[in-house]
Formats: sequence, structure tokens, C-alpha cells
Amino acid sequence: MIVDDDALVRLSLVQILRLDNDIAVVGEASSGNDALAQLLEINPDVVLLDIRMPDGDGLSTLSEIRQKVKSRVVV
Repeated sequence: MIVDDDALVRLSLVQILRLDNDIAVVGEASSGNDALAQLLEINPDVVLLDIRMPDGDGLSTLSEIRQKVKSRVVV
């Protein structure tokens, strides 16, 4: 799952990750709150998380992710 408020960054990461057939991007979110709303449904193995975002910054989102799912998080 990719969490970043910049649409161009999200698009770039999706394109890069699609080059590896062993990786599937299962979700995208533009804010921490949006990510948290999707987390339980998606339950990704890894979350790529931007640290600076409006509407739920990366650090508070990281704390919530750790409480809700066992996903690894790359900040």
C-alpha cells in the first residue's frame, strides 16, 4: 500500500513497483486518515508511508497502523 499526499509520487511508485512481478500494489491513499480507513480491508504486507501529509501526518498514522495491523511500514 502506498500512502502519500502527492499524486505524482504515488503514480511513480506504482510504476516502479510494477516492474517486479513479485510485488502487487493493493491500495493507495492520499492521507493518513484515508489509509487508516482502508487498512483493515486491505491488510497489506508492506505500507510505504510519507511522513509529511495533511489530514493525518505520517507519525500519528504509523502509530495507528502498528495498533491495527501487522504490516511492515517503510517511512
